[in-house]
Amino acid sequence: MDFRTDLALERCENLAQKDLDGILVESYDSNGATVTRIDVINASGEKTIGKPQGRYVTVEVAPFAKHAQFIDKSLDAVKEEIRRMLPEKGSVLVAGLGNSKITPDALGPKCASMIFATRHITGELLKETGFEGLRSVSAFSTGVLGETGAEAGEMIKGIVEMLKPDTVITVDALAARDVSRLGTTIQMCNTGIVPGSGVGNARLEISKRTIGVPVISIGVPTVVDAATLISDFAQGVNESDIPEQAENMMVTPREVDMMIERAAKLTSLAINCALQPEIAPEDMLILTA
Repeated sequence: MDFRTDLALERCENLAQKDLDGILVESYDSNGATVTRIDVINASGEKTIGKPQGRYVTVEVAPFAKHAQFIDKSLDAVKEEIRRMLPEKGSVLVAGLGNSKITPDALGPKCASMIFATRHITGELLKETGFEGLRSVSAFSTGVLGETGAEAGEMIKGIVEMLKPDTVITVDALAARDVSRLGTTIQMCNTGIVPGSGVGNARLEISKRTIGVPVISIGVPTVVDAATLISDFAQGVNESDIPEQAENMMVTPREVDMMIERAAKLTSLAINCALQPEIAPEDMLILTA
């Protein structure tokens, strides 16, 4: 059975070294947090893990459902990895993907609401506030097709054509293969995203190829499919024994409300601090409260 996952790390985990042709994997410590960097460098690597060529970085963080501290090693590690993917200069559009009315899918909208938007702060106002060095940032939530009648990719492309940002950052909830990764990892990549692909509801691709500017995608796994749980926890079960309904059912932890709230806060703070490095995290929390 081909279990669903949005995480490049999980797609590589069960591969033997000989099967990693076109894929470079490196794990290291960053500010006390464990980081895994995966570079897909050619067509062979793309075929092996089903991901386009580019860089995928996973940061292991303290479980959001149990850890309320935001200014710690996890923030430093995530902020640093985002900074490495960003161009040194240029305006940025942050787009929160997902459905704010469905808790496991609300990460993107919640994160977008806490982004420090600065595009409207110009001229004399910059000098008066002491923020002359601010990077221009705008943010919005796309909603979902069933609410708006428009694809997230269509909306982002339209806004990109109007605002002309140099980079787009998307934030979305992801699906994981391993239940232990729910709310404990953050993935970043520079290849864009296909919203809904992890839950079998793929929408329009959002990438440089489709919208014309580089796209950095950030996500936290919040769901795992039921078929995976049955396979992992029911001893000796065969694929044929897994009910068909399980393949269309997604499962999330009971602490999902707390997990999403904290994941959105850490992710938005990391984005804000990567974009505006001259502002201390403590001050950024006040500015976005």
